[in-house]
Amino acid sequence: MYELKANEKATPVVVYTENTLIHGEIVTRDIVRVNILMRTEGAPNYLHLLNAQIIYPDNATKIVKFAELFVPATEAIGFHVAPGTEIELDYDESEENRKMQPVKAAMGSFFIDSKIRISTHTDLSTTLDVSRTAWLSLYEAEITNTYLSQMKVEAKMILIRPEKILFGLV
Repeated sequence: MYELKANEKATPVVVYTENTLIHGEIVTRDIVRVNILMRTEGAPNYLHLLNAQIIYPDNATKIVKFAELFVPATEAIGFHVAPGTEIELDYDESEENRKMQPVKAAMGSFFIDSKIRISTHTDLSTTLDVSRTAWLSLYEAEITNTYLSQMKVEAKMILIRPEKILFGLV
């Protein structure tokens, strides 16, 4: 099994693909803010996970475990630090002209009830149209799955690939 180097850490994360949920400990350098990793220039091509479990929501009885798992970053459509891990959010609460817009998002078979931080001078449609970011932050997220009725994951912040997500307002 992989042994962490002196300048590395393992942080529990949850990775979502079109049809799986993956839980494991991502290996990064000590100085990396894992909750924004996918938005940085240093984002890896493969997410290196230790003690990983792959769950297929449409067949939850089949859980595949790996001591080490390498997930192509291009396959990830959602990413967050596991609940219970402290994180620093990626915005300044005192920033003017910003609001939290409630939004529901469909990410494969996963549904996210959350908030998106947008300008007070625009709406969600315009924000999504002009945003050219590969990863977008959603906050106060509650994640459920149509196949896993008992699943309810709460995350202070989740990064999602906006071009792979359906957004809805209620």
